[in-house]
Amino acid sequence: MIDIRRAEERGTANFGWLDSRHTFSFGDYYDPKQMGFGPLRVINEDRVNPGQGFGTHGHRDMEIVSYVLEGALELKDSIGTGSVIRPGDVQVMSAGTGIRHSEFNHSKREPVHFLQIWVVPNREGIAPRYEQKTFPDAEKRGRLRLVGSSDGREGSVVIHQDVELFAALLNTGEQVTHALATGRKGWLQVVRGAVAMNDRDLHAGDGAALEGEPALIVTAKVDGTEILVFDLP
Repeated sequence: MIDIRRAEERGTANFGWLDSRHTFSFGDYYDPKQMGFGPLRVINEDRVNPGQGFGTHGHRDMEIVSYVLEGALELKDSIGTGSVIRPGDVQVMSAGTGIRHSEFNHSKREPVHFLQIWVVPNREGIAPRYEQKTFPDAEKRGRLRLVGSSDGREGSVVIHQDVELFAALLNTGEQVTHALATGRKGWLQVVRGAVAMNDRDLHAGDGAALEGEPALIVTAKVDGTEILVFDLP
C-alpha cells in the first residue's frame, strides 16, 4: 500500500510572520485521518520572517527534529542550551520530562525555511537533552545518508524510538533504494525538487506512506532534489 499526501492537501497556518504547512494534524488544523504515521507524528514545513519566531513554550515526551533548508534557526531553552541550526545540520531535542524553549529566525534580513519533525518516543520520562550534528552535502549526494537512528550509528543523531532517518541530495536521473524489512513502514518526504517513487510522481512538499512494500525506489526528476526517508516500526 502506498498512500500519497500531496503538498496542497496539507493543513495551513499563516500568522504574517509565520507561514506553516502541516502534513499531519497540528495546532488548529485537525483531520482525524491525518494523525501521523506510526510514531511519526508531525512534519511541519515552516517559513519564518526575519527577526521573528516562536516565543518560549513547553514540550514533554516528544523527540523533535529540526532540519533547516534555508537561513538559520536560533534556539534557546530552559536548561541553558543555545544553538543556531543551518542547512546541513540536524538537531534532535528530547523533550522528555519537560523543557521550555524558543525558536527564532537568527537573521534580521533573511527568512528561515525549515522542517520540524516530531517522533513519539519509545518511553516517557527521558531526561531532556539536545544533540546537533552537521552532515556535509558530499555525504548525501547521490546516496541515502543515515542522519538519525535509535543507536547513533554512522555518526547519526540519537532518536529515542526505533526509527531510521535518511537524507539524500539527487540530480536528474540519480536513483536511491531503501529496502523495508518485513513489518516495517516507510515514509518519503520530498523536501525539494521532484521524484518518481515506485512509479508514483511526487513534488516538493509531497509525502508518501508505504506499508507492506519491499522497498522505496526513488529517482530524481530534476537537479537539486532533496528527500528524507523514514524507516518506521
